[in-house]
Amino acid sequence: MKIVSSRQNRLVARYRAAARGDARDVALLDGLHLVSEAVEAGVRIRHVAVKSDAMTITEVGALIERLTHSGVDVVSVSPSVMNALSAVRSSSSIVALVDRPVADVDRVFDAPRPLVVIAADVQDPGNLGAIVRVAEAGGASGVIAAGASADPFGWKALRGSMGSALRLPIGSRSEIARAADDARQHGCRIFSTVPRQGRSVFDCDFRGPGAIFIGSEGPGLPQAVIESSDERVTIPMQPPVESLNAAVTAALIVYEARRQRMKKTQ
Repeated sequence: MKIVSSRQNRLVARYRAAARGDARDVALLDGLHLVSEAVEAGVRIRHVAVKSDAMTITEVGALIERLTHSGVDVVSVSPSVMNALSAVRSSSSIVALVDRPVADVDRVFDAPRPLVVIAADVQDPGNLGAIVRVAEAGGASGVIAAGASADPFGWKALRGSMGSALRLPIGSRSEIARAADDARQHGCRIFSTVPRQGRSVFDCDFRGPGAIFIGSEGPGLPQAVIESSDERVTIPMQPPVESLNAAVTAALIVYEARRQRMKKTQ
């Protein structure tokens, strides 16, 4: 196994470019869990760097053995180099460059009864990643990152999704209205989330094809989206609480939809 001990190695620049989002063909996976999830998901792994003193960790050693047997280029790096490669504050034991997942709006709706979560202007990548995670966990057919939302395949969002973004169909639209048009063209009912004066999430019917619009924590959804939606959805909250985190909102609605859909099939 090749050993890299200099932070001047061109490998460092390659990983940093991926962390910044400048390398549009690759994505950075930071941490043992994410790299393992990529292997299980069948994602093409282009390169792996492992901290030299982490090879004695059983899980790391087993993963490295599996990767090398698969022909993946793996290098051992010094702790100082890993500090440069890893994007997190306390550097991970292993990082990898993988083929960047392809955003595909059509795949998001490719289900008998699509349930799509549309993140509108959700700029915090950790929140966006958490939305992707809960969408997969709750059985949604996919997620669309719309408007000024964060990059769903940036390292922070990937880390927040805990690997879900490597499996769940994800689309991207620069305009929120275009995402709404996509949903309508696929026969979906549009649900917009509002903090108050909407129908209770427990009274809405999510059994048919649907698209759930989740806005950012600050301004929420654009008024035009709210006005053009088929249903305004509000999560009941005890005063003085006025709003919930975007990912929490998505979780509550997705799981209410899951409850209703499972009940229908029983």
